[in-house]
Amino acid sequence: MSSDRTFYVTTPIYYVNDVPHIGHAYTTIAADVLALYHRMAGDRVLFCTGTDEHGQKIQATAQAKGMTAQELADRTVENFRRLWEVLHITHDDFIRTTEPRHERVVQAIFQKLIDQGDIYKGTYEGLYCVPCETYVPESQMGEGHTCPDCRRPLQPMTEESYFFRISRYQEALLKFYEENPDAIQPRSRYNEVVSFIRSGLNDQSVSRTTLKWGIPVPGDERHVIYVWFDALINYLTVCGYPDDEERMAAFWPAVHHLVGKDIIRFHCVVWPAMLLALGLTPPRKVFAHGWWTVEGEKMSKSKGNVVDPFEMVDLYGVDAFRYFLLREVAFGNDGDFSELAMVQRINSDLANDLGNLLNRTLQMVERFQGGRVLGATEKEPLDEEILAAAEATRRTYDEAMGEFAFDEALKALWTLIGKGNKYIDTTMPWKLGKEGRSDRLAAVLSTLCTVLRLAALLVSPVMPATARTMWRQLGLEGTPEEAGFAAADSPFPAGIIVAKGDVLFPRIDIEAWKEARAAREIAKSFDPDPGEHEEEISIDDFRKVELRVARIVAAEPVPKADKLFRIDVDLGYERRTIVSGIREYYKAEDLVGKTIIVVCNLKPAKLRGVESRGMLLAAESCRDDSLALLTLDGAMALGSRIH
Repeated sequence: MSSDRTFYVTTPIYYVNDVPHIGHAYTTIAADVLALYHRMAGDRVLFCTGTDEHGQKIQATAQAKGMTAQELADRTVENFRRLWEVLHITHDDFIRTTEPRHERVVQAIFQKLIDQGDIYKGTYEGLYCVPCETYVPESQMGEGHTCPDCRRPLQPMTEESYFFRISRYQEALLKFYEENPDAIQPRSRYNEVVSFIRSGLNDQSVSRTTLKWGIPVPGDERHVIYVWFDALINYLTVCGYPDDEERMAAFWPAVHHLVGKDIIRFHCVVWPAMLLALGLTPPRKVFAHGWWTVEGEKMSKSKGNVVDPFEMVDLYGVDAFRYFLLREVAFGNDGDFSELAMVQRINSDLANDLGNLLNRTLQMVERFQGGRVLGATEKEPLDEEILAAAEATRRTYDEAMGEFAFDEALKALWTLIGKGNKYIDTTMPWKLGKEGRSDRLAAVLSTLCTVLRLAALLVSPVMPATARTMWRQLGLEGTPEEAGFAAADSPFPAGIIVAKGDVLFPRIDIEAWKEARAAREIAKSFDPDPGEHEEEISIDDFRKVELRVARIVAAEPVPKADKLFRIDVDLGYERRTIVSGIREYYKAEDLVGKTIIVVCNLKPAKLRGVESRGMLLAAESCRDDSLALLTLDGAMALGSRIH
């Protein structure tokens, strides 16, 4: 299946100051899929991810929180470890740049480059982006002297610095890329990088004296090593450089970096130049994927539209989330995340197509053959046709995976799944069973099980838990990962007893989903980040919010909604119904009679069939999960305005 017998795949190491979001999940899931695919193909795989823990942002955030930078890193790294567990990520190594093994490698490389004249001391004066921790040349600045990546204002800075003589490797880099045009993907990124190199490379500042949170420069501890120089070296640390010669020989340069398009220059210009200076071959491939928007808008904390991977897995399951991210958009392009689109894919691709094919097939094996898959004595053209389609699918899938075209691999597989469902409709096994045509029925059901076994194998890298369920229901021993793709080379074994279980993916009722989602949006308003403030508003913005005094006159649970109450309030001049997500905090009888504050000019929303006209105000503790409704400290007429 694969021409490479070793495969080394990496994610970027994620900045530990970040909260894990869809971008982190996307890159890491993609890397995991490649690692699983190559393991199943029989390759020896090394898959690493980790966290980038040095730099000015970490130091400043830690000081603001009254803790050391190491304490902050130790606490926040757990967010990433926990997410990888939730997403079923199968990394072989998780590296932290604060580990002693990494510090030793970074200092050894820095000293080697100093000794051979590739790093020298000088003075740097220029404009610096604090959030990105990088100096920005004038030719790359955004409008108004802003950072081209984060768009924030740049600050003038002058400091003594060590420099990496990257200019020395400009021609060698160009030669490498001319000889290895597939080393940067997609092609548009290749053109961008080569054009940038041809425009001329300036020596890079690789140390700082303005902060202390970093790896000290060997022999000159007034300087710490620039965070990006330090971070890039993690790929060599994991690979055992310079001591583990066997691991280096096996996995370098068979390394494939998956990165976001915003860090491609570090990975395709600075990093390969560092490797050339060390006498090492640059990575086999750097693949820069796009960014995600959310329903057409850029993700933003202030907009409240940042996609939380933990929440998506909790709501829809890890395999559905993994499938959607890799199927929805071509890897390398920007994508737009929509919960509704994910629900629709769950219903169509996963429930209607894959789940239906498995369920229908096993149902007929149990009904007509006592649960045992019988051997096919004779095949008809229809059988040969779908088996040939399965072989073609396998080839197309392999080609697509080799190009990191996950969406194309999945499209090919789902085309086969669609043919499997059509094959059932055409051969009508239920009719064959009723007519007593047992030989023909055995051939059809055996053919379907062969297709389903291949589907389980091919879906396994993307949806491993689903594939294992399919494998188990097909009565096969072990797991798809253990069997590997070679398991598809032989006929489906006769005599296997299937074990039909629950449906793979229950259909989601769209109307009920819309109501539940609206309820979630209301509940989120009670879940602020205690360390974050919303963007500033004017007094005119505040005046638009109509707040009035009201009394709760009735409260009852909303059916089939664990967190919702239907609450009737008296505003003095009228009564209204409000649906509120506070059921886990209050009993209905404790709410009745409370005088509260209500937002009266909120647009009505229908939640679980109940129209909600307004919103209660409450405070949620930043220390625990407690919540309290806002009440008045004295008597006030119902309907009174709050100013």
